[in-house]
Amino acid sequence: MSTPIPPPNQPYDAQPQPGNPYAAQPGQPQPGAPTGNPFAGQQPVGAPFGGGAPFAPVAPARNNVGLGILVAFIAALVAAGIYGAIIGATKHEIGYAAVGVGAIVGFAAGKLGGRNPALPVISGALALVGVYFGQLLGEAIIISKQLPLSVTEIFFDHFSDLNEVWKEDSDALSFVFFAVAAVVAFSTARKTSD
Repeated sequence: MSTPIPPPNQPYDAQPQPGNPYAAQPGQPQPGAPTGNPFAGQQPVGAPFGGGAPFAPVAPARNNVGLGILVAFIAALVAAGIYGAIIGATKHEIGYAAVGVGAIVGFAAGKLGGRNPALPVISGALALVGVYFGQLLGEAIIISKQLPLSVTEIFFDHFSDLNEVWKEDSDALSFVFFAVAAVVAFSTARKTSD
């Protein structure tokens, strides 16, 4: 019977020398073993320590009462401008627009402010402010079409006169729109905070 003869030693087949910290010891996995990826095991650039996605989207700010109130106030002003433009264009108060004012304010407060129980109440009050200023802006637009004054002059320079005209033109339906906007803002803020 013949015994197999091992092939002659190749230069890279040598056993690691004792004391060589870079050589793999028998029975231990080889660090940096080829995986096909020359960058395997490295921390990605821009990634937080410990790994993770390098450019993960930032979570929206939630449960920030101050931010919720601020954004709800800005939303009330924007909604008032839209509501006033609708009143000025149609010369009528439209209930759906008042609902929209309340929905926009409540959504902004609830989405960014979170679950604070004061936010629905504050958003209801801001919706009242939005409807009030929207109705005043609508009156100013209608008056500016009849007088040689701009909307900004009527609104800022003659505000007390504009408020008197608004009081004379207001009826029970105007105050129903206030109530509707406040209720919608309150309920929308509660629903979107979950």
